[in-house]
Amino acid sequence: MTDSYTNAGVDTAAAERAVDGLVAVLRTIDLGRPSRAVLGSGHYANVLALSDTLGIALSTDGVGSKLIVAEQLQRFDTVGIDCIAMNVNDVVCVGAEPLAVLDYVAVERADPAMLRELAVGLKAGAELAGVEIPGGELAQLPELIRGHPSPLGLDLVGACFGTVALDAIVTGAACKPGDAVIGLPSSGLHSNGYTLARRALQQDGELGLGDRPDELGGASVGEALLEPTAIYVRAVLELLGDPAIDVHGLAHITSGGLLNLLRLDAHVGFEIDVPLPRPAIVELVARLGAVAETELLEIFNCGCGFCIVVPAANTDAALTRLEAHHPGSARIGAVTDRDGLVELPGSGLLGRAAGGFQVV
Repeated sequence: MTDSYTNAGVDTAAAERAVDGLVAVLRTIDLGRPSRAVLGSGHYANVLALSDTLGIALSTDGVGSKLIVAEQLQRFDTVGIDCIAMNVNDVVCVGAEPLAVLDYVAVERADPAMLRELAVGLKAGAELAGVEIPGGELAQLPELIRGHPSPLGLDLVGACFGTVALDAIVTGAACKPGDAVIGLPSSGLHSNGYTLARRALQQDGELGLGDRPDELGGASVGEALLEPTAIYVRAVLELLGDPAIDVHGLAHITSGGLLNLLRLDAHVGFEIDVPLPRPAIVELVARLGAVAETELLEIFNCGCGFCIVVPAANTDAALTRLEAHHPGSARIGAVTDRDGLVELPGSGLLGRAAGGFQVV
């Protein structure tokens, strides 16, 4: 049977409609003063103007149902990296330098050993991103949080804060046809699509978290699923610090896959003709869940965790810098004049933000 995110219990189309309703109300907030928001909703982060020259970039995100795998394995020392990564990777997309992350941990029971392991991952992620964790919140919510197994239930969310000069914000508006799209390799599924991935891998007792299928090259299913999200901040900041590179756009490839390129504020399209190789865990999910190609591309990063748009002439210079941080980075495509389209000629697929990928 072909599996899908909807069958697994996550209806992304319904979620988008719900978010639209939420945002419609929030846009009517009466501040009694002009808004400080520089960007509209829908970008990876927003920026508030603090002065005529300086802005603060803000974003928030969580680890999601990847935490269920951590609970099942009773291993919590990596998911803190995911919490940091999902936030800092969004904030750097607007050209900001992430400075700090606040964490919110909701638990079924405050277990000292579990919280210490969480802290190990948060520390590792913070050091990889170069951010502080100056505070946070712990909530004990046994009536809301139920573990897999109980009482190890938790939720882990972060909020990231960074700064950016208002004249240096990267929105994607500079993208123009002919620009190169560079892909930075992912480390696995990152922190998206786990409801579908767990269903595909574990349905009908097909695989246990301790099993080591040949596709994973010796790693267990659980190890592959807990592989931490890559943090791209240092690499991106290095490019942003070199005016000769001239970064035109930055996209964190999370849920939505390469369709996330369309979140850039530009009336352009993207042709991805040389996609990065897919991690083995993606291929395993596809095979065991009989997940359609279009579904894979809309739910998972499929090997590309971040995209950088630069002028075509600057591709080699950008790749020289990126390879030092993320080996396997490569030019994967180009910007086109076909507004609102992501084209994958090798797969015969065409994607739109509202309609997803379709065969053409």
